[in-house]
Amino acid sequence: MLNRMMIELFRQVRRKPFTNPFPVKHLPENLSEALEAAGRGEITLNPPVPVPEHFRGRIAYHRKACIGCKLCIKVCPANAIEYLPEEKKVEIHVDRCCFCAQCTEICPVSCLHMTEGSLNSSYERREEVVRDSETPEGPEG
Repeated sequence: MLNRMMIELFRQVRRKPFTNPFPVKHLPENLSEALEAAGRGEITLNPPVPVPEHFRGRIAYHRKACIGCKLCIKVCPANAIEYLPEEKKVEIHVDRCCFCAQCTEICPVSCLHMTEGSLNSSYERREEVVRDSETPEGPEG
């Protein structure tokens, strides 16, 4: 048991993180001054980490392709998808979504899919609702 734990700890130490490292090598006293210095070319910023394979980011929904079958609602463990009966379409509440991608796998017309984009934090989390995505990577409408 102890040997397995040690092996896993060594694996985690060697594995690179999926998130971006801090933008500069050493913590500056003032971040805005560090960014201004980077703009002047006095310091260099760390490059962003590439998106890992099979990354599940922001969900995209193509309203025109949706047939209103409600299969996505049935498999959603977080209750994040709401059916709109008057339109026979759905809307996704991002504040509840757990990014499991089960809805994308069951959708018979592939109108739902996970993008490589990430979500930004917000003070109004309940206002973040996906009603339609213009393109596979585009913003909601």
